[in-house]
Amino acid sequence: MLNIITHGDETDRPTLLIVHGLFGSARNWGVIAKRLSDTRQVVTVDLRNHGESFWDASHSYRDLADDLATVITSPCDVLGHSMGGKAAMVLALTRPDLVNRLIVADISPVTYAHSQMHLIKAMAALDLTGVTRRAEADAALTPSITDAGVRAFLLQSLDVVHGKWRLNLNTLANQMDEIIGFPDISAQYPDETLFLSGAESHYVLPEHRDKIRALFPRARFAKIPGAGHWLHAEKPREFEAAVRAFLERS
Repeated sequence: MLNIITHGDETDRPTLLIVHGLFGSARNWGVIAKRLSDTRQVVTVDLRNHGESFWDASHSYRDLADDLATVITSPCDVLGHSMGGKAAMVLALTRPDLVNRLIVADISPVTYAHSQMHLIKAMAALDLTGVTRRAEADAALTPSITDAGVRAFLLQSLDVVHGKWRLNLNTLANQMDEIIGFPDISAQYPDETLFLSGAESHYVLPEHRDKIRALFPRARFAKIPGAGHWLHAEKPREFEAAVRAFLERS
């Protein structure tokens, strides 16, 4: 069973399930989830090999989708970012009865050429012996990860008290081909889907649209100006507004 955090109470509107991306967690989405819970219940999850959820040797998208299905008790709206967006897409394609509407944040159902192995190697190489503050870990990571924002994001998954990462780095490294890929699924999700991307990001490209429409024939597309791949963190108010507008359409 996945670790979940529930915001707000059930209403007459479908619950919104939020699925984080690679190296993320349910807590990363706390602010946005809390704000969106003013009109509906919002549930955030830790995917397997992340946060407080279980670790496993597999990290395939079919497995991630099956995990998500176990926490859904009635059809809900689903929002997934990056890796979580791929998991949400596979859930919608394989269990459309569980997904009322789908929002895919800055990812396409395609295989990408780049991986995140350099980040895994940097985290795995970090000597946590004697580290008592995140600032110490941040300083140690700086030579290998120069982007302060990326370091801050990764360090949210560092358990300083117990001197360990809340990430199964071995499995994520071994399964990187699965993570950057997308399974071959001969199905369609029949309901509305919003592909919401950052205008400065290159994860959702025009050449992806034929594949997207083949799987999600009712796909809609929107971009948030000035945002990159981490659109929900870079432009949280604009992201929230776009999500609300889509979910509140009649």
